[in-house]
Amino acid sequence: MNQFDFSNLFGKVKEMQENMKEAQEKIKGLTAEGEAGGGMVRASVSGERKVLKIEVDNALVNNEDKELIQDLTAAAVNNALAKIDDLIKEEMRRVTGGLPNIPGFQFPNL
Repeated sequence: MNQFDFSNLFGKVKEMQENMKEAQEKIKGLTAEGEAGGGMVRASVSGERKVLKIEVDNALVNNEDKELIQDLTAAAVNNALAKIDDLIKEEMRRVTGGLPNIPGFQFPNL
């Protein structure tokens, strides 16, 4: 008779939970930088998807084109968020071995 080894399964689940916690902590420390306008506007975001810093080139600040600065800032932030999403997905694939949609370990927009 083929018996299923529940103790082995629970051990694997516990190990995966520990790996997921480590991954979540590592993700918090990730940063990504996006840019727009050929680097004239840069945005940095964290693994928690928070904007850390916005940098605007002096050439833009002297220009009175406020709408251009706003558009480039939004583009740089979106670029940085897309990059951090890629880093988060990569880390989660590493930890889960590519398993999709693990309940309780969802990240925004992934």
